Amino acid sequence: MQGIALKGKTALITGSTSGIGLGIAQSLAAQGANIVLNGFGDAKEIALLQNAIANDYGVAVLYHAADMSKPAEIEAMIRASAEKFGGIDVLVNNAGIQHVANIEDFPVEKWDAIIAINLSSAFHTVRLALPYMKSKNWGRIINIASAHGLVASAQKSAYVAAKHGLVGLTKTIALETAQSGVTCNAICPGWVLTPLVQKQVDARAEREGISNEAAKKGLLAEKQPSGEFVTPEELGALAVFMCSDAANQVRGVAWNMDGGWVAQ
Repeated sequence: MQGIALKGKTALITGSTSGIGLGIAQSLAAQGANIVLNGFGDAKEIALLQNAIANDYGVAVLYHAADMSKPAEIEAMIRASAEKFGGIDVLVNNAGIQHVANIEDFPVEKWDAIIAINLSSAFHTVRLALPYMKSKNWGRIINIASAHGLVASAQKSAYVAAKHGLVGLTKTIALETAQSGVTCNAICPGWVLTPLVQKQVDARAEREGISNEAAKKGLLAEKQPSGEFVTPEELGALAVFMCSDAANQVRGVAWNMDGGWVAQ
């Protein structure tokens, strides 16, 4: 049954044309929120996605193709969202990219891109969306960090640095908004079978000469004690909780949903 907890509110989710972002967008739409989608993809497929969310949940859906590495495009997206919906009530910073290499072999341009999209973009969206939230004395900022925002893995220097930075940014924003109706928290997923992770699974299968299923099990066995992937739907449900009145005093947390990864 469609909820009404967020009816009349607007949620902007970056990197939401697939994977975790899409799962969260659908979960927030199910609570009645109007949705701003963002991400790359085939224009026809994105249009179908827009229509599907609008029809399934009875909400308005805007799509903006802002490149999250470009501040001017982020500003244009926030402006377009405000023009259509009058502001932003829920901001989910989810856009992210990955590159794997030892630090001495890490391409400088990959480092710069990962920091820009995984970390700096959140600074830009928050600084631009926060005035709308403060004007209503209500808002929810949810930064999608990672288990890698809490612990490290080899060959992921830029990603780990960006996600640790995102957790720190979350805490700072939470303190700055502590006496308002705006909250800021981070969600730190473990392995989720997104297109980004599927690429790592495919690479592992090819490298080790094993099946895709065996590569998935090997990936999970290294880090995630549950042996199961976290799902976008589970992350969406946590995001909905963070938007609820029950989470009014949940501020500045880095909430890991990781099958036990960080407990080790």
